[in-house]
Amino acid sequence: MTRSIRPDAVLVQAVIAGALSFAHLHDLAAAAGQTGWKAWAYPVSVDLLLVAAWRRLRNDGPSRLAWCWFIVALFASLGANVATAGFLDLEHPPALLRLGVAGWPALAFLGGTLLAHAPRSSGDPVPDPPAPAAPVTEPIPEPEPESVPAVDDTPELPAAEPAPAEPAPAVPAPAVPVPAALVDHARKVADDHRARTGSPIDTDTLRARLGVPPQLANAIAARLA
Repeated sequence: MTRSIRPDAVLVQAVIAGALSFAHLHDLAAAAGQTGWKAWAYPVSVDLLLVAAWRRLRNDGPSRLAWCWFIVALFASLGANVATAGFLDLEHPPALLRLGVAGWPALAFLGGTLLAHAPRSSGDPVPDPPAPAAPVTEPIPEPEPESVPAVDDTPELPAAEPAPAEPAPAVPAPAVPVPAALVDHARKVADDHRARTGSPIDTDTLRARLGVPPQLANAIAARLA
């Protein structure tokens, strides 16, 4: 897609100003004895140094080096404009002007070299590491005074010994009725046990052989005794 070229007042003004400054520098160099192509090289050298210093200022930020050479190139351009306006006799230029024009190439070469090869500042400055925070000391709690129990000086009375408990009266066990047939069967079991073992049968064995409750077994053993 092609762009249409539109006239810009600022661009036209820049072209006119650059052409006039270029012509003034050429005339000043020619008046100082620089003829031929050398007279045309002086305005190119001044304008290139001015542009290089301005680009360094715009890209890398303000610096002493860029401002120094920008002012030097601007002074050379403005000095040529003022000198060719009738303030100097270009037919008989002063020796100081000849000295300045003769020494300009070396000065411009030094400025261009420094601007091109001087170390550039990095984009963003590296922030300093934050200082370590002071350690926060927690307050040490003060120990609370221990409460001392009050001492009772009153002598303790001896505790009364409990009276011995009286034995509970024996309660006679209720009589368990034992059938006569069960007593006869138990006697046979007891005789059989004595015949086999040679000893009388005990209550637990009798209860196990008959399969009766303990109270009933005790009552049968009492009948057999």
